[in-house]
Amino acid sequence: MAILDPHDYGLSDEERELAGMVRAFADERVAPQAYEADRTKTLPLDIVAEMGEMGLFGLPFPEDVGGQGGDYTALGLAIEALARVDQSIAITLEAGVSLGAMPVYRFGSDRQRKALLPDLLAGRALAGFGLTEPEAGSDAGATRTTARLEGGEWVIDGAKQFITNSGTAITRFVTVTAVTGHSGARKEISTIIVPSGTPGFTVGPAYDKVGWHASDTHPLSFSGARVPAENLLGERGRGFANFLSILDEGRIAIAALATGAAEGCLEAALDYAGSRIVFAEPLGSRQSIQFLLARMQQRVHLSRLAWLHAVRLRDAGRPFATAAALAKLTAGEAAMDNARDATQIFGGNGFMNEYPVARHYRDAKILEIGEGTTEVQLLLIARALGLTSLGSGARPAR
Repeated sequence: MAILDPHDYGLSDEERELAGMVRAFADERVAPQAYEADRTKTLPLDIVAEMGEMGLFGLPFPEDVGGQGGDYTALGLAIEALARVDQSIAITLEAGVSLGAMPVYRFGSDRQRKALLPDLLAGRALAGFGLTEPEAGSDAGATRTTARLEGGEWVIDGAKQFITNSGTAITRFVTVTAVTGHSGARKEISTIIVPSGTPGFTVGPAYDKVGWHASDTHPLSFSGARVPAENLLGERGRGFANFLSILDEGRIAIAALATGAAEGCLEAALDYAGSRIVFAEPLGSRQSIQFLLARMQQRVHLSRLAWLHAVRLRDAGRPFATAAALAKLTAGEAAMDNARDATQIFGGNGFMNEYPVARHYRDAKILEIGEGTTEVQLLLIARALGLTSLGSGARPAR
């Protein structure tokens, strides 16, 4: 029983080499520590440092800012390879690039880019993006965090939740969305860089999460936190719009992560079905198990095709938002379904956290929630079909 060659998807020689290198790193360095990191809920910073040395955090950035000169396809291949064995490490890379460094590269001033990007792209520092609040996320109009200019400084008050990479020992800053004014009844939302250790900026205790235990995630609070006026990231009033453009790319990266998780479940289930003896025969000799594994392979294959299609559109400069939504929807559900089926194949062992399928089962659920829920993806796809909610006035997605 063999899985289809994961590299036989129209990849270039350079892309195949990258995928193989990261897969080997995942198997040799990440997988052996995954259970202990999950059990202790600790992000292994030595692994993060090694990823930085490999250039993974700089993959989609040009060389003139310290990157590797690659594209989002390269980033997706690396994320997929890591997620096979440890979703927490994969999301640390994904968030470090998409939510930490990319907003600075895309919207930052020359001064901000020169000051912040070198360490971010080398994996020496991490950064978080503070969008979600207790009562706001996709609904920008519900944002309550505020920032006002006073004496050449932004004074920030409010709270954020579920912020990845926000409380590690190497977290350099978080970028937060805040209401900086009003245009009639409409809120003006901007993004502001808040360095770690800023007085009035508090990182709350890490969440006790269902999964992604080794990923760093915290609530944040701001009480009169002051930062220089030049810490505004991008144009004032464009904060949420800028984030949405980042979010489309992030959905592709999450789809790649989910594809890796689905494949990791398949690989583990294949190995177990071949070695587990039941009534003097390998478990995999039973047709019911074979059909489960065939379905799992189908999901991996379709998920990989979906995210690769979306990322090729993105890298070619073509509209890709709908393809990203399709990929995220397809791969997120595939990861959850494969985790469920793999756990069933493992039986009682699948309920033990020392086995990777148990961790994937806990980890995979967030892939149907984060970076836009399944329902949000369905809404975007429906809009692309020209459908709108009654009275919404929504326009088709690009």
